[in-house]
Amino acid sequence: MSSRLQLTSDRLICTQIEERDWAFYQSLLMSSQVQYYISDIKPAAEIRAGFESRLPPWTPGSKHWLCLVVREANSGKALGVTGYVQSETECAEVGFLFAPEAQGKGFAGESLLAVCDFAFTGGGIRRLSATVTAGNLPSRRLLEKTGFVIEGELRESYRLRNAWHNDWLFGLLRRDYFSRRPRD
Repeated sequence: MSSRLQLTSDRLICTQIEERDWAFYQSLLMSSQVQYYISDIKPAAEIRAGFESRLPPWTPGSKHWLCLVVREANSGKALGVTGYVQSETECAEVGFLFAPEAQGKGFAGESLLAVCDFAFTGGGIRRLSATVTAGNLPSRRLLEKTGFVIEGELRESYRLRNAWHNDWLFGLLRRDYFSRRPRD
């Protein structure tokens, strides 16, 4: 559908999720490796409901997730999902999940930069945040490399794998992002 948002980068094309992406989305949410720091595996009906909540066309100010499927530009292969959800006026939370075979290759970082560029220009966002389960060092490094700053830690705030875990809270302001981001 041509009215759906599309972001591009050197190696990636990120398009709004569609019904045809169900099997890939489900595989990410059913993977214990992908979900290790995110969530316990949910029942299939709950995963489907989350997927369907992301399907309506998205515009800035929408209350549902801007969920983008990240594909390799050359092959069209789905690598992961990324996006954000607006929590209040000019503030949003980013998120990303990538298939195990796509991790560690810079795809998540490249797609996160595209999301930040869009959010801070066409998306009307002033502040982005991210919540990461303490111990998830790859996500922490990715966020910090993108310019996010750790703003705090919530002790025992999230139950995962039958234990309480701390959450790291990150934030990125539009002015800070553009002051440090190299421009072409």
